[in-house]
Amino acid sequence: MKLELGGVPETLLWTLYHRSIEARRPDAILTDPRAVALVDEIDYPFAERFGSGAGGLSQWQALRVRTFDREVRRFLAANPDGTVVALGEGLETQFWRVDNGSVRWLTVDVPEAIEVRERLLPRGDRQNAVACSALDPRWIDEVDRSNGVLITAQGLFMYLEFEAVEHLVDVCAKRFRGSALVFDAVPRWMAETSRKGKLGKPGGYQPPPWKWGIDRDRRGRLGRPRELRLPRGRGPFFGFVTPLASRVRPVQRLFFSILRRRF
Repeated sequence: MKLELGGVPETLLWTLYHRSIEARRPDAILTDPRAVALVDEIDYPFAERFGSGAGGLSQWQALRVRTFDREVRRFLAANPDGTVVALGEGLETQFWRVDNGSVRWLTVDVPEAIEVRERLLPRGDRQNAVACSALDPRWIDEVDRSNGVLITAQGLFMYLEFEAVEHLVDVCAKRFRGSALVFDAVPRWMAETSRKGKLGKPGGYQPPPWKWGIDRDRRGRLGRPRELRLPRGRGPFFGFVTPLASRVRPVQRLFFSILRRRF
């Protein structure tokens, strides 16, 4: 299946590709057979566009994904029939990694991404989708709140204006009391580097610029969410250095953050 995407929607292929690279390893820290199958099925120059994934990038992506998976599993352990709302889900295959047989799943993404997802990942009985921006309040009325709700936003908020994210979090806090939001954010220096076009592959793929980076002030405006730690990975860096650094707050805030806000 041939895909031609650009801008922010193309990032769904970047994350898919790096999950598949890690999942193919015999010592993989992430099991994701659907990601592997999708990359094999899609006609797209993944390696030419995104590189080889060497240098730990794919493992880092897998650890990031596992952190989100862990939070979803914790939610489902307490709310087996609950609803997970995945904002900006793209071609994430999390549903199949964490499915407990009763979770309700709502994917929210722009129409272009939903169209691709529907072609490649047909929905089951407990899955639904809303084709709109995460900033469009239409999706809120589609959420079944009867058995608990967890909202995730993986790789999304940094592409939106901060004031819009702040408003969305405030709306969710009012409409989903007792629920939680798990999202990721980049530090200010990394957002500034992104806007200069210096984060991607030299001479190749450059991800769309991140519009904001989180700092102390912005954490406060988002309700001072709790920082989540990455699981232990493979090798000296991800197995020892990263877990140790994640315990030191000044160091922790120099890198990508995964945060949890309780409403």
